[in-house]
Amino acid sequence: MNNTNWIQRPIGELFKIGAGKTMSVGARNTEGKTKFLRTANVFWDEIDLSTIDEMYLSPDELRTKLLRYGDLLVCEGGDIGRSAIWEGQIPEMSFQNHLHRLRPKDKNINPRFYVYFLQCAFTQLGIFEGAGNKTTIPNLSRNRLADLLVPQPTIEEQNIIADALLFIRISIRIQERCIGIVEELKRAAMRELFTRGLHGEAQKETEIGLVPESWEICRLGDHFELSSGGTPSRHNSEYWDSGTIPWVKTTEIDYKLIITTEECITQKGLSESAAKILPAGTLLMAMYGQGITRGKVAILGINAACNQACAAIIARDDIIFNQYLYHFFSYQYEQIRKLAHGGQQQNLNLEIVRSLAVAFPPTTEQREIVEILDAIDRKIELHKKKKALLEELFKSLLHKLMTGEIRVADLELSAIRETED
Repeated sequence: MNNTNWIQRPIGELFKIGAGKTMSVGARNTEGKTKFLRTANVFWDEIDLSTIDEMYLSPDELRTKLLRYGDLLVCEGGDIGRSAIWEGQIPEMSFQNHLHRLRPKDKNINPRFYVYFLQCAFTQLGIFEGAGNKTTIPNLSRNRLADLLVPQPTIEEQNIIADALLFIRISIRIQERCIGIVEELKRAAMRELFTRGLHGEAQKETEIGLVPESWEICRLGDHFELSSGGTPSRHNSEYWDSGTIPWVKTTEIDYKLIITTEECITQKGLSESAAKILPAGTLLMAMYGQGITRGKVAILGINAACNQACAAIIARDDIIFNQYLYHFFSYQYEQIRKLAHGGQQQNLNLEIVRSLAVAFPPTTEQREIVEILDAIDRKIELHKKKKALLEELFKSLLHKLMTGEIRVADLELSAIRETED
């Protein structure tokens, strides 16, 4: 580290390190259980309380193994060193033995400063590489943790650094909440728009549920041409090296306009495989994909090829707009996924996609629906960009503050406040 003004001390001299309780069948099945945290609950500067486990602790254990506000928790296993502060969100909370509990030995220690120092040390500086025990599953034992050398700035500097970094972390969380709120707004808007339309007309029951009475139902293949792509052989470097033709994989189909791709193929790869050039504006649907990928859609913003797991959807007339179809299939995502077939790997195919039912209004109403949903998408994208900028700022500032490259007095945080607005 570049900061020579900070003295270095072992963590064990600054904190009392406490051990959590080992889980057992008896502890899990005994009445009068207490909630406890596991490594799965502890992330960098964040504790996830969405899933909390419970086990029995005796009265003696309750006296020694309950958390207090401000305790620093450090992961022993998994992502070793990962740390967060317990802020008393639940009145009675304990912790498992795979977490270390650190309590300051005096008032000159700000635990959150050490969360950020450990994050920088483990994720950026690499100064604690090899700190874990060399076992089948790497872990950070109590003794090894206690021996780690960490800086001890004055408490005033610790407080200022911790507050500055926390300010950015809070700003990131605000953007995350905004994204969640606007995404929920979009889901509600799609339910309203695709079941009631814009004109308050009566509804009718169809194979895909209630839709406005004047809307039509068709099969996707009635108005669109469908095809899949191909993958040039990975064994032939001439198909890939110095390729300039954008080539889309299903993992890149994720409700967005595709303007860049992770890989490109050569003209030779294109001509000697099933891949074909698709024009900008083509709607793509992922037919294969583990997890949540199958059934997602995206629109090409460039001419590109795609692999055989993608369905390329191109309008043969102007009855249904691609952008309307993009939003409609976004709304129908869960229903489309249920149509997949196969054994262990459930997939769609061109026949299934071609037969998808589409409910659509006249073109004027289609345009109005697209304008509404596009505006919401722009709002979501704006918050995502702000979040990404704040995350980059946090990483940069974390490194520079912890190495002494800059001092907090040199910071100008007004730009961050503007990002929150």
